[in-house]
Amino acid sequence: MTQYLMSVHGPVEAEEYGGYGSQEDMEQAFADTGAFNERLQEQGYWVFAGGLQPADTATVVDGTGETPVTTDGPYLETKEVIGGFWIIEAPDLDVALRLAAEGSKACRGRVEVRPFQGA
Repeated sequence: MTQYLMSVHGPVEAEEYGGYGSQEDMEQAFADTGAFNERLQEQGYWVFAGGLQPADTATVVDGTGETPVTTDGPYLETKEVIGGFWIIEAPDLDVALRLAAEGSKACRGRVEVRPFQGA
């Protein structure tokens, strides 16, 4: 089994209900994502998952010099950020892509799939 990172991408600028049109849409997406998470666990694909706070809560640490330097905010200026992720174990890329499509539909966001090194 190979481990894959499935990262959810969304807009930097969140509206009142994030990237969702209404509170009802947001609540339904959360429920659908919860159901998807349960299926991943039941089917043995689940390793770990989590949602992230907004990018403006990030701190960048640069420890490449003699003294570490910390900077508030995201490292890159971009129009999209990673809002959450899943780490799954799947027998092959085809299964990972199928699961990513299900996750994308559940959370209403685009999902990038990447295998871990050494897999």
